[in-house]
Amino acid sequence: MLSFLMLLIALGVMITIHELGHFLMARAFGVGIEKFSIGFGAPIASFNRAGVDFRIAWIPLGGYVKMKGENPGQKESDCPEHEMFNRKAWWQRALIVFAGPFANLILGMLLFIIAFSFPQKLEDISPVISSAEGIWAEHFAPGDSLMSVNDQPVGGFSRFMLELASADNARIRYIRNGESLTLDVTTAEKDSLMRSLIPRVTTVIGEVFSGMPAWRAGLKPLDRVVMVDSVEVSDWYDMRSRIVETENDEVKLLIARGNELFERTISLEHNIASDQGRMIGISQYMPISETLRHNPIQAIQYGSLATVNFVVMNYKAMFSLVKQPSQIKTSVGGPVMMASMTSEMGRRGIGPLFVLFASISLILMVMNLLPIPILDGGHILFAFIEGIIGRPVPIPVQVFLQKIGFAILITLMLYAFYADITKVIMRFIYTR
Repeated sequence: MLSFLMLLIALGVMITIHELGHFLMARAFGVGIEKFSIGFGAPIASFNRAGVDFRIAWIPLGGYVKMKGENPGQKESDCPEHEMFNRKAWWQRALIVFAGPFANLILGMLLFIIAFSFPQKLEDISPVISSAEGIWAEHFAPGDSLMSVNDQPVGGFSRFMLELASADNARIRYIRNGESLTLDVTTAEKDSLMRSLIPRVTTVIGEVFSGMPAWRAGLKPLDRVVMVDSVEVSDWYDMRSRIVETENDEVKLLIARGNELFERTISLEHNIASDQGRMIGISQYMPISETLRHNPIQAIQYGSLATVNFVVMNYKAMFSLVKQPSQIKTSVGGPVMMASMTSEMGRRGIGPLFVLFASISLILMVMNLLPIPILDGGHILFAFIEGIIGRPVPIPVQVFLQKIGFAILITLMLYAFYADITKVIMRFIYTR
């Protein structure tokens, strides 16, 4: 319940910022404003200031800024023409509409920057070698434990790689069967070494992603995968390859949880966010933990970079959905999944929670810019068409397309609720 309340508050802030973007840009171009509403339906609370009816409504699924003359074909005899939205130049209307998603972009970036301002808990795998390839097999053997680079201790394997990458000439100390060994690596050799070393990773699950097939099947963190399709697996690489490379649409896993062994048959889903094929939605267990702190300049750099990467990743995922529309069923999530993720991130700390809220704000931007009539992207599309052909899109065409857009939007919302409920029911069945 607390996580759902936190999500509602966060969504309220994001919607307010979105509508405030529309509001401020409209005011900048002299457009008259009638209403500023957070939520839809009957108002819970309202007040009037400077001729604008500000309100909070019962249905927290969005909001709106009611501008004078914004509806296609609308005429307002008591409103000066210079205050009417539909009398403004096409580029002014496009900027007014774009200001809402842009406000969500700025909010998402600020939230990412704030997240990176908090101490970052970094998880890493143990710095133990599984294998070394090429000439480096002469120096490293399975089970070797990496200890330091140039006398700088390394807690995990990723930290070892970072220290090695930043060193010119590196002296590596490692332990083999209790004996301390050293190896000097030149700058010219370190890239070859970094490509060669493979860390040891067990089949213990570190994270189960909300809504994914493994989550629906009831898998939990610290579960250990013993067999994949009746074949025993000893490390993460073998396990992963047998899962993603299977010719079937599902895999049968034997799972160890404490002293209990049980089987789960889990479907595979295409990974629309990357080119890594199919997945079941788990990550490897990382037993090494360290805290990393960023200064303000670094927080701004990393927050900005995270924003760009997240937006690009989402547009790539949408392009993949266009090519593979069958994946929409497994990719759509709604408020229940968001509440579940809010609860999960809240347990990890304030930083990850800000990352989640930043992601939701950016998703609101991405979704609102889709060229679907009734969404901001549809209005921007109409404005650009007018700028190209020199006249507005005919009013009957706009009205008809907006009705279609509204139907598409309602269908997607209902489908998101259906997908949420289905996933929760499946997890309940497997975890009761």
